[in-house]
Amino acid sequence: MKVCVKRAPYLLFLLIMPVLGGLYQLLNERSHKAVDFISPLDQAIPFVAVFIIPYILWYAYIFCYLVYFCFKDPKVYLKTLSLIVVGELICFAIYFFFQTTVPRPAVNDDGFMSMLVQWIYANDEPYNCFPSIHVLTTFAIMLASLHIKNKHIVNNLLIHIGGSLIIISTLFVKQHVVFDMIGSMFLVAFLYGFTFELLLLRVPNKSESVYVKNK
Repeated sequence: MKVCVKRAPYLLFLLIMPVLGGLYQLLNERSHKAVDFISPLDQAIPFVAVFIIPYILWYAYIFCYLVYFCFKDPKVYLKTLSLIVVGELICFAIYFFFQTTVPRPAVNDDGFMSMLVQWIYANDEPYNCFPSIHVLTTFAIMLASLHIKNKHIVNNLLIHIGGSLIIISTLFVKQHVVFDMIGSMFLVAFLYGFTFELLLLRVPNKSESVYVKNK
């Protein structure tokens, strides 16, 4: 219990997430001569409305696993959050200078899944596509989880199967294309090397301070 109390203040760093969300919304309101990277493979991928479920569950997935990391291993939590913040800022810079879009299918069905898709389409303009924030943050969680020790096998499966479903859901609900997905995964892999190999964090047992230095 004492360990949880000591680690709880680190959750305040999560307040950066709404700030990043606000920046995303600002950039999502401008098209700026948006281009699309749709490929024959993307055209071959069908629209499957049921994938809107893992797409929406992304919000809970990211938040819950960041909180889990915080209490399980603060170092992994802080490194993961750093990776996500830097990754998203790089994405925002790309969105500002090189805006992309994804053609969306007409969704006329009155079913529940289709209504959820329509809701997402209505609240998220078809811009800010390359790289995908959904894929970037999800893949960051999946890679970071490899540093969490003594995970239950069920939890391990949820992280990787759930994460994989979220990533492919971006393609099946036509929010992103394959190039967006690949671009995000390459960006995460690149930043992962810096945050988890070069960034050294020390979280003292008797202090709430976090020391950061580069090797």
